[in-house]
Amino acid sequence: MFLFTGRNTTKTAGIDLIRRLQAYTANGYLKPTTYLCTFDITDLYTMLLQEESLDILTEFLLEHGYTKVNSVPIDAIRKLARLVLAENVFTYEKRFYRQVIGGAMGSAFTLTLANIFMWKREKRLVQQQLNANEIYGRHV
Repeated sequence: MFLFTGRNTTKTAGIDLIRRLQAYTANGYLKPTTYLCTFDITDLYTMLLQEESLDILTEFLLEHGYTKVNSVPIDAIRKLARLVLAENVFTYEKRFYRQVIGGAMGSAFTLTLANIFMWKREKRLVQQQLNANEIYGRHV
């Protein structure tokens, strides 16, 4: 699942998707023109725009009522997040490189940041789908 905030819109199990489709059909929303689709974002971790991701992180925390997390102010969280992203280095063929776009693959922080980044993108899409009596989900 992307985030706890997406529980109503994100589908992670087959039975959950089937139940949602049954309700969708029972409410008369399934039509011959209805399309079912899925998508996957490849290389999301390494393609995140760092500043935009930090802005979205701040927005996410504020929207969910946080001014501090475990006594750490949001401004400090943002600075620490920038440090993690901007100072990430790796080696390749005996040379050092600094990552200037995105975050490190396999990093727990990058996973969280990518999920929050997608929260922002999903929010707009979900609202459009709700306005049109459509459903939105993800089946893995």
